[in-house]
Amino acid sequence: QIQLVESGGGLVQPGGSLTLSCAVSGDNLEKYTIGWFRQVPGKEREGITCINYEEVIPEYRDSVKGRFTISRDNAKNTVYLQMNDLKPEDTAVYYCNAELVHSTPLLNYWGQGTQVTVSS
Repeated sequence: QIQLVESGGGLVQPGGSLTLSCAVSGDNLEKYTIGWFRQVPGKEREGITCINYEEVIPEYRDSVKGRFTISRDNAKNTVYLQMNDLKPEDTAVYYCNAELVHSTPLLNYWGQGTQVTVSS
């Protein structure tokens, strides 16, 4: 059974940077598309970006383009989200999601989330 554990969140000042990690265990990372999502209390969870073995240039939601970068370290079975020039609007709980490629029905798994707070 695949498990996802997010880490790296915390309190950062506007304009600062954080790197989030999504550690994957229990299955081969290569079988999954990994996505980063975030959620503000009272709001719907929103997708940020995703990565798989076939993607060369990942897509990002407009609000984070040029500031966030997703990457993968296969040796460590970990996916990262590098966040630069953080803004207060980036404050949220950040989640990683694993979607099993070609699963029928569609199977996906979530981590517990890590809090990111951008404030002075």
